[in-house]
Amino acid sequence: MLGQLTAMMDEGYKLGKGDVKTAAQLVLQDENVALSDYFTKGAARTSGKRQVMPKSVNQRKYLEAIEQRDIVFGIGPAGTGKTYLAMAQAVAYLLAKRVSRIILARPAVEAGEKLGFLPGDLQEKVNPYLRPLYDALYDMLDIERADRLLERGTIEVAPIAFMRGRTLNDAFVILDEAQNTTSEQMKMFLTRLGFGSKAVITGDITQIDLPTGRTSGLIEAMKVVGNIEGIEFVRFDDKDVVRHQLVQQIVKAYDAYGSGSRQ
Repeated sequence: MLGQLTAMMDEGYKLGKGDVKTAAQLVLQDENVALSDYFTKGAARTSGKRQVMPKSVNQRKYLEAIEQRDIVFGIGPAGTGKTYLAMAQAVAYLLAKRVSRIILARPAVEAGEKLGFLPGDLQEKVNPYLRPLYDALYDMLDIERADRLLERGTIEVAPIAFMRGRTLNDAFVILDEAQNTTSEQMKMFLTRLGFGSKAVITGDITQIDLPTGRTSGLIEAMKVVGNIEGIEFVRFDDKDVVRHQLVQQIVKAYDAYGSGSRQ
């Protein structure tokens, strides 16, 4: 690991915060890994504000799947970069004119809350549910540029219910928190894909907030479309968590607690 990092620095690479830890994790996952492939090649470049690179084997697999497939599912716990990396790819595709628009969708379902009890008109009711998508977008693009693209409709952020009846051509479409879609919503979303489009579906099947008795559209889709050629599933685990180091420990602790309670 140290030899490869030294060689990269000799070639001009500047080590960033967390790079040594990331390199150690990559070597642990694959002792034959070429670190330069992760740190200096294949980065999803945006407007210069962010240069996003995979920090685990699964993240690299995920980015490659998005490049090669038209429909990709990213499934795993919080903090594994599922939505962030998909957003980076979407922005890179838009800036390179490989698509003409980005559509970001999310089900407006959260634990114990109902839209009707929130104040304001429909847009004000759904905005809190869509906030994480705006946060990721503003992390990729300057606020002024992002706002211009949103105003023109080049980038659209909407609840999944707004997708009904549309055909999405020449678009990069991201469905976030897909574990909270119903069966009907997931089928509707997957059949919106038009010519020249890509779809990335992200979710965590351990955090389903649907009412009791409702089947998660994500879990059903894993069974229904899992064997279709051209659709790829990438699964993340606690080793892929790239948030604060405590988040990795929290994910592990909850997994262990869940296993114990089931027994």
